Amino acid sequence: MTAQLPFPRADVENLTREEAAQRGGLLEVTRYRVEVDLRGAPERSAATYPVQTRIEFTASEVGASTFLDHLGASVESLVLNGAELDLAAHVGPARILLPELQAENTVEIRSTSRYSRSGEGLHRFVDPSDEQVYLYTQYEPADSRRVFPVFEQPDLKARFSFSIIGPQHWQLRSNSPAVSRMPLEHEQTTAGDDAAGPLVRVEFAETPRMSSYITALLAGPYHHVEGHYRGSVPDGATVEIPLSVLCRSSLAEHFDADELLDLTHRGLDFFHAEFAYPYPWGKYDQVFVPEYNLGAMENPGLVTFTEKYVFDTAATDAQYETRANTLMHEMAHMWFGDLVTMHWWDDLWLKESFADYMGSLAVDEATDWTTSWISFANGRKAWAYVQDQLPTTHPIVADIEDLEAADQNFDGITYAKGASVLKQLAAYAGRQAFREAARRYFARHAFGNASLGDFLAVLEEVTGANMDDWARAWLQTAGVPVLSAELDAAGMGTGPGRVLVREQGIDPATGEPVSRPHKIRVGVHVLDPASETLVLHAAQKVFLDPAAPECLTVVPKLSVPADVPRLLLPNEDDLTYAKLSLDAESVAAVLTYPVADPLARATVWAALWSMVRDGELPARRFLAAVQQLGLGIEEIVVVQGLLRQSLTALERYTPADERAALQRDLAARLAAELTRTSGGDHQRATARTLATLSRRESSQLELLESLLDGGAEDHGISGLQIDEELRWAFLQALAAHSRVSLDQLDAELAAKTTARARIAHRLAAAARPDRRVKVAAFGQALAGTDDDGQELSNDHLTATVEGFTVAGDPETAAVIERQTEAYFDALTAVWERMSQGQATRVVSGLYPGTQDLDPGEEPAEHPVALRTGRWLQENADAPAALRRLLIEEQDQLLRGLRAQAAAQG
Repeated sequence: MTAQLPFPRADVENLTREEAAQRGGLLEVTRYRVEVDLRGAPERSAATYPVQTRIEFTASEVGASTFLDHLGASVESLVLNGAELDLAAHVGPARILLPELQAENTVEIRSTSRYSRSGEGLHRFVDPSDEQVYLYTQYEPADSRRVFPVFEQPDLKARFSFSIIGPQHWQLRSNSPAVSRMPLEHEQTTAGDDAAGPLVRVEFAETPRMSSYITALLAGPYHHVEGHYRGSVPDGATVEIPLSVLCRSSLAEHFDADELLDLTHRGLDFFHAEFAYPYPWGKYDQVFVPEYNLGAMENPGLVTFTEKYVFDTAATDAQYETRANTLMHEMAHMWFGDLVTMHWWDDLWLKESFADYMGSLAVDEATDWTTSWISFANGRKAWAYVQDQLPTTHPIVADIEDLEAADQNFDGITYAKGASVLKQLAAYAGRQAFREAARRYFARHAFGNASLGDFLAVLEEVTGANMDDWARAWLQTAGVPVLSAELDAAGMGTGPGRVLVREQGIDPATGEPVSRPHKIRVGVHVLDPASETLVLHAAQKVFLDPAAPECLTVVPKLSVPADVPRLLLPNEDDLTYAKLSLDAESVAAVLTYPVADPLARATVWAALWSMVRDGELPARRFLAAVQQLGLGIEEIVVVQGLLRQSLTALERYTPADERAALQRDLAARLAAELTRTSGGDHQRATARTLATLSRRESSQLELLESLLDGGAEDHGISGLQIDEELRWAFLQALAAHSRVSLDQLDAELAAKTTARARIAHRLAAAARPDRRVKVAAFGQALAGTDDDGQELSNDHLTATVEGFTVAGDPETAAVIERQTEAYFDALTAVWERMSQGQATRVVSGLYPGTQDLDPGEEPAEHPVALRTGRWLQENADAPAALRRLLIEEQDQLLRGLRAQAAAQG
């Protein structure tokens, strides 16, 4: 009898950095050949599919053992170097053991994998509008192992040859172009109305060396539009690339393929000029897929995007710009991340921070949008500032011990803080030096792996400067720098009235002060009586030396006019990453007068929001400023951000005794704003926010009902398109207050059954203020299944969670609150039962984080804060990723309670 090998699932599935390093030192992987059989995918009951995998690799130590990662349904055969291995002894729930390696090895595996409903692995989606089946893969950071056995770590690059068996009329695609498409005349599926029909086997060209997490497969009756790119790199070499954009067939009428192809041409021109390295992946397909967990994924040659970027309802210019930014971000990854890849997830920033920065830069310089850096300041950096003030913050170069930690680190630090620091680096080292460093980096490490040291090496070559101090200060410490500008009342060196800039920072990991070098511009904005706006009076470049006494820097040749409203802005042009502490006169000025310059205005509003979150600016003053000054801002991306922040301010940072009146005031202001413009982005954004606010606030429900019934003109509203998105947003608000029945919601869904409608219907149904409804929705969320026991897809799980949390009245809020103990009791089981992505939706989405502080109560004494602390204490050995979510949610709760306390005081 062969002894069973131990494969404890919880431990083995979570690959550690140490294990990856040991395996990476032992192996060099040559190539994979993988065939995926999707002939059964159209069948209604399809749950699994067969896979055949052949892997060639070498081992530096003869006789050693290693393992493949595999999260499939089963393994049917395992042959290593011609010898069939015993499955019971060598196949575990997450790994396949390969013993007694030779110098050169070949392993062949026949296995079965599961279709995904969570967006991890090979996701299967049935379009409710026409019952067509669509498939796509999503692997980052480690989900290719859900499809085929693989050495799942980024530094074990190899060449991949894929083939797909599927219906003849489907689009079957992978990273590389198809090299053959052969009918399977004797293997047709003929049974049932959902049969695949005639089948084909499509073989794809072998890829260049690449990591497993960026391999990709696509299958389904996708609508597609072809294009072609012809361009050149700076040395004059011509580059030709076949292009294609794809989406579900039912969305074809809304698919603006020409616009997407035009953006693709612009991006490729920009990156070829910037990087001087021709696009290395042959074709360039971009496909927009349903139920996607991310904005997009940089699979070379087959980039996947959320189909939310196919605008089947009215979209604002900010949404179109966001889509362009995402497109450019993923295109930057073709070089940063795909061509040159990090060894392990510690250096995840080497691709994500660069792509985030380059995406914004490309939109700014290669498209017609002029608001890219405004969007960056208002959106991406705001995300970073929030993340960097959590107790779980980390340096940009993170310490990633295992795959669970890697999955958690796709966060605001890795993306937005890193990108912000790179923008500062471009200012610090110079744009030309930054460009030349990137070019050398790609030329030197193409199709390989690199580290922080490799990037700093090329930067030092170009600049001639030692970058160690810069890297240590910016990349290897955590926490948000704080910049403040003040008048030199003491006459330090230059005389009274001059401007001083103070830089402060604490590394939360060590508790020690940390100073960073900054190259910034300091601006003085003063009131222009003619326009009644704050306009730029003067600005001066300055270098903030971290070694300066008391971290104070005198700004030379910058004076401030007296006796006039003014703003001192210590980050003009938003060149650096820092939270701004505005002096009292500046705060008074910006809460009274609009700032004329768009980028300065976005920077100021970001500073005001930080003050709200820090309890330094009461939410009521922020809300008043948004209504007085914010709604009239021209840039819709800023307006949308302020509206989102207003809702958060009401939910989290407003004392309970003020909330009802402030909600009514905002709802009335939004209703009035609908009449101010006829159509357009501002009206659209206002209507969306009014609908969301009305889930919890009832004063404008009659207006929403009237708008649904076509009564806009009765309220002086013109130009507002009540399309599918707004109809369901209004219905969700009405459902939360029992103003529509389940039968009415069902009828609305039956009238137009789309993917969007099904998700919206589920949210509206769960939002109804009925105890039985809430208890049922809570149970579905914890189980991850619907009433029939069917697994909820990722989007439907999110809708269930979000609908449950809607409380349109105090009685419903009390019902929700009574589930708190059950929530904490279920956390460990949820984490063990669900994939990490699905579990995260439940753990974060159901956390009771919107709480009120009773008069005289200390934030730390709030029952939910105490219950969270007790769970963390009692579950010290819980998975680190789960504990991180709870720690972050508790911190957000306490921050809100402290802001409420400050406002009450």
